[in-house]
Amino acid sequence: MSEPYYITTAIAYPNGRPHIGHAYEAIATDAIARFQRLMGRDVRMVTGTDEHGLKMDQTARAAGRETLEFADEMSSYFKSMCSELNISNDVFMRTSDKRHHEASIALWKAMEASGDLYLDRYEGWYSVRDEAYYGEEELSEGEGGVKLSPQGTPVEWTVEESWFFRLSKYQDALLVHYRDHPEFIRPESRKNEVLRFVEGGLKDLSVSRTSFDWGVPVPGSPGHVMYVWVDALTTYLSGIGFPDKEGDFSRFWPANVHIIGKDIVRFHAVYWPAFLMSAGLPLPQQIFGHGFILARDGAKMGKSAGNAADPLELAERYGVDQLRYFLLREVNFGQDGSWSEEAIVTRSNAELANSFGNLAQRTLSQIFKNCDAYLPAIHGHTDEDNALFDLVGKTVSETIPTAFENLALSQAAEAWITAVSACNAYIDAQAPWALKKTDTARMETVLATLYICIAQLAVAISPIIPAGAGKMLDTMGVAPELRNFAGIMSHWYAPLAEADFRLEQPQGVFPRLELPAEE
Repeated sequence: MSEPYYITTAIAYPNGRPHIGHAYEAIATDAIARFQRLMGRDVRMVTGTDEHGLKMDQTARAAGRETLEFADEMSSYFKSMCSELNISNDVFMRTSDKRHHEASIALWKAMEASGDLYLDRYEGWYSVRDEAYYGEEELSEGEGGVKLSPQGTPVEWTVEESWFFRLSKYQDALLVHYRDHPEFIRPESRKNEVLRFVEGGLKDLSVSRTSFDWGVPVPGSPGHVMYVWVDALTTYLSGIGFPDKEGDFSRFWPANVHIIGKDIVRFHAVYWPAFLMSAGLPLPQQIFGHGFILARDGAKMGKSAGNAADPLELAERYGVDQLRYFLLREVNFGQDGSWSEEAIVTRSNAELANSFGNLAQRTLSQIFKNCDAYLPAIHGHTDEDNALFDLVGKTVSETIPTAFENLALSQAAEAWITAVSACNAYIDAQAPWALKKTDTARMETVLATLYICIAQLAVAISPIIPAGAGKMLDTMGVAPELRNFAGIMSHWYAPLAEADFRLEQPQGVFPRLELPAEE
């Protein structure tokens, strides 16, 4: 069987509709999953919605809605986002699902069996917006003396009976794991933040609430529901069948990587591995905390800030592939990045429409016109041909895969467009339109060389722009079984040409974009 690969997004909190930050995370995770499939791995990608907790309950009540009814509606928007943005998730897990409740209860009982849960009284600061507990030393003072969390959200003093998890017990074990697995938290800046937090001393964690009942009930403890993060993190287990430890769970756990926002690294890199250690389960291989997508003025975008951009509106206006390409090309994965509609248009026109789209259109149109739509033969190679084959081949078989494996998504896109530019320089230098009049054999070799390189580059970029790349490969007659990194580097061209494959009239795949007219 092929090698398993398990990747997840964070589980989105659906107290509002998806914004561009949610889309960015889903697109990035999807591109990694698609790349791993092209490498021949058996991939599972899980995403979903984290529907429990006080914040969700309060938002529903403020809207005059039953909480489950509200959760059903809001979750549907996130599911639609995945569909509209061409996200290839295998599972969309909702924390309100019965099978997720069963997984959460199983994890709770495993931690309880380890002696890591005890009943006590919680008194401290809690941020409803973050669904997080904070120590006094972490707080700052806002306007009017309001206490704020490190995320700038208001906190309130909370007193209630609570089950506690012995997080302090796992401080040394966590530090040893970080030391022995330096790749566990990425990028490096996130790891340093976690190390400082854990080395500063861990306190036991309140893991149940009694002030509301919207959550997974604590087994054997009436009136208590699980702290939302115990519940939410368990989605990574329930999404592959836990508590059934056979089947998908045995094949795919531990996860290869959890892709999350940098503001929730603590929950994933401290609480989550401690819960798993307590339950006797293996830890995920990596936690990757990506940066924020910022507004034009550099402000963090989100529902609470009132500046959340609707990714589906952007995709409808400019194209799904164009939005996907912009986000992964423009933003260095792991760092913050900004966006604007002007930037989407500029990047898409320059690199998708002009560089790659025009290259393919020029090449395929000349084959259609000058070769009677039959694929041209190769009549020997010049140094220029070999140089292009070598550059594109190394980019497709080495540089881009290495970048994807390292989650360096913008570097993968940059290497790809560099190879596309080399193809454009080659077609300009070789001028096959002029060779038509002087050396048809050479013209055919040039067009065949370009055809092969364009197909290789279409496969290489398909994790980022799957629809456009797929449409181009359909036009070019590249069989589905060849649309992977091994297949497209094989000797597929000669059999296709010998089969008398004929091109249909080429149509542009990436139209030029325009900004909407100002009203």
